[in-house]
Amino acid sequence: MAKKDVAEMSVEQKLKTLYQLQTTLSEVDKIKTLRGELPLEVQDLEDEIAGFTTRLNKYEEEVASREADIEMKQHKIAEAKSLMDRYQEQQKDVKNNREYDMLSKEIEFQTLEIELQNKKIGEARAGIEKRLQEIEECKAVLDDRQQALAEKKAELDDIVAETKAQEEKLREKGKTLEVQIEPRLLTAFKRIRKNSRNGLGIVYVQRDACGGCFNKIPPQRQLDIRMRKKIIVCEYCGRIMIDPELAGVKPAETQEEKPKRRRKTTTTRKTKTEE
Repeated sequence: MAKKDVAEMSVEQKLKTLYQLQTTLSEVDKIKTLRGELPLEVQDLEDEIAGFTTRLNKYEEEVASREADIEMKQHKIAEAKSLMDRYQEQQKDVKNNREYDMLSKEIEFQTLEIELQNKKIGEARAGIEKRLQEIEECKAVLDDRQQALAEKKAELDDIVAETKAQEEKLREKGKTLEVQIEPRLLTAFKRIRKNSRNGLGIVYVQRDACGGCFNKIPPQRQLDIRMRKKIIVCEYCGRIMIDPELAGVKPAETQEEKPKRRRKTTTTRKTKTEE
């Protein structure tokens, strides 16, 4: 529909088209409700799995790093032992006590270096053992979450497969209706719909009240709504309001048959006038 045609639409036509759009979108909402919390549960599981995978990779990298560190320390120990052997051989050929003492100090230093590196290796191995245990625990949780995700996805896929064609048809219908609505009115409708709990942006009057928030509507305002000359919103919830007839709904009988009043009967008392 051309923009000019949309602008020239009467208020009644605009409201009727808008209500048709609301009905279509409500059907889409029902399909989403049928899916329930499954999409969110799937997303949560995917996020959780991503978190555990990152943690697992970090642990494995840490283990690899510590193993490389142990290898480096073992290399240092080998170097220290080699130096000790050389210094001990040199002690056999010293010419004075001073040279002997200097070599003894070097040997002592290398001994301390070996002890230090062994201590660090022990700490690294303890850290590796702890991380390996955490890796096993992490893998177990990850397997559990992946199994749960597979089940949830299968369940969601089944529901989507059942409703996909219907949803696509409804969405296409919604797009067709949207181009028939004035942009400013459509934007306002979408904003109202987004802010309402039940996704209703336009409602019809029910039992003299707003069909969205159920607050009473004054008689004059109801008359204005039935006239369909201007767009009227609920002063309480902000939803656009139309009359039931425009929505294609027969007004429900709200008045019950009133019980007949009992007529008052006047009875005259007998006075003791005669015996």
